[in-house]
Formats: sequence, structure tokens, C-alpha cells
Amino acid sequence: MTAAIATRALSHRYGQRQALTELSLEIGAGEIFVFLGPNGGGKTTLFRLLSTLIPLASGDATVLGYDLRRQVQPIRERIGVVFQSPSLDRQLTVAENIRHQAALYGLFGGPLRKRLEEMLVHFGLRDRAHELALRLSGGLRRRVELAKGMIHQPQLLLLDEPSTGLDPGARSDLWNYLRQLRERGVTVVLTTHILEEGEQADRIAILSSGRLVALDSPAALKRSVGGDAITIDTDQPALLAREIGQRFSLTAQTIDGQVRLEVPDGHTWISRIVEAFPGRVAAIRLGKPTLEDVFIRCTGHRFWQQPEEVAT
Repeated sequence: MTAAIATRALSHRYGQRQALTELSLEIGAGEIFVFLGPNGGGKTTLFRLLSTLIPLASGDATVLGYDLRRQVQPIRERIGVVFQSPSLDRQLTVAENIRHQAALYGLFGGPLRKRLEEMLVHFGLRDRAHELALRLSGGLRRRVELAKGMIHQPQLLLLDEPSTGLDPGARSDLWNYLRQLRERGVTVVLTTHILEEGEQADRIAILSSGRLVALDSPAALKRSVGGDAITIDTDQPALLAREIGQRFSLTAQTIDGQVRLEVPDGHTWISRIVEAFPGRVAAIRLGKPTLEDVFIRCTGHRFWQQPEEVAT
């Protein structure tokens, strides 16, 4: 089966700044796939490339089997795009916004009426069809954005930071809709900086400073951490990290003024560490691996911390 998206050594530069570096991966048809990373990680550049907003400069990519460099028009006809910034005309009704989008794809008359009704029902907007967009909540506006992106029945839906501005309830609704789209055979690819959203995906690609640092299912990525995560507050984190490594032959890191280490059966290590360094441990916490632990393991710094800020 042809991959929905395949990239090989995809790179992009803005002047002297390298925004994306040698990205190679494949996204299968029918996946919910998330590009996860902090702001500045390369997500938006990748979104612009895949949605044909900027031309391919270096590397190769195919979208739905079409060459991203040479076959832009067939790609545009087969993808739906939902931007991070609102694209609704606030002075038009819900139905009018969707109709204007449909016109761009040559949908008119009976076929348009049928598709519009389907979208209004599917996204729970039927009773809002004649309401002005400016009167809608953030969650309802996002539903209209999705309806616009799906009006022409695309095979692939690209979403850039779709949860921006949504409250937790609206975010949950959004993910329910995305899972329904997957059940219909639509491939859903989105960018996000929200770690919790990565948990909802079939697979995640973690980007940091324009590079791919991890790629797998959320469960597999967390298993790769290799145990439980222990975080220690202490007055001299660098010294304690070094001494823990020497005494127990463990790899301990200093992150944001804390000592972090990953060990199997973490609960058995709590008392051992406290007893080994009396009076040195102000607080110690145990947690199961998270996607941030994966990010730290791959990059050596926290999710929101820039690489140049990392303590040596």
C-alpha cells in the first residue's frame, strides 16, 4: 500500500537558519499521526511544506503517491487543511463559510447540498447552520474549520496546532471527531506542542530543533525509557548526580536544577538513595515514563527548554 506521506532527507532553511534537517519517515494510510515538538522544533515548516504552501527546497517527498515537488495540483485536490490561525469569515454564517470553501473545489448544486448536510450533521452543527461565525465559541469554530477542511472528502487531513485556544472539553470533542474520520479511512496528520495530545495518536514523530529524534507509538516510546523516572531536589544537583552514578553505576542527569534518573522498579530505589545520601535529598519523586521523559532522553533537555539553555 502506498504511504499517505513519505519524506526522504527533507530539509528547509530560512536564510542562515536551518528549520528542518534531513527528515525521513513514512506515514501509513488511515493513521492518526502527530508531529510533536516545542515551538521552534520545525513543525510549522513541515506543515507548510506538506500542505504545498511553500515549495520543496531540499530532499524528496510524496503525498498520497504524488511528488510534492512536481505534482502540487493533484495533491491540493486530495488534501484538507486546517490552519492554526482561524480562517472563518466571522461575518458569514456557518453554512456560508462551508459553501465558500466548497466552491474552491467545484462543488455546487445537489452534490454541495448533500455534502453540506453531511458535514453539518457529522460535526454537530446542524442547529448552528445559520448562525454567524462571530457568535460561536472557540470549540464550535474549530468544528466549522474541520467541516470546511472535509467538505470535498479529502483522503488526507492536515491540521496545524488544531487545539490552539480550545478548552479541555472542546479538545476532547476534537479528538473524538478525528477518530471518527480515521474510521472513515481518512489519514489525519497534525502538529502539536501539547504533550498530552501525543498520547492520542497511533504514532508520534518527535521533532527538536528541526530534527527527528524519535518515532513510534506512544506506548513504545515510553517503554524505550527503560524504567521509572526518579526526580530529586537537592542543593548540589551536579555533585549528587555524579555521586549517584559512581555509587550505583547509574546514569543520572542534571535537568533544570534537579537530578533525574531512569531505573527499573523505581520504588525500590527511593529508600536506597535517601539512605545513601543522608540529609542531601530535599525531595524525591517517582513517576511512570511520560512523553516528556522520552523527549529528555532523546535531547538531554526538557520539552520547553532550548538546547543552548541546557546545563552542562
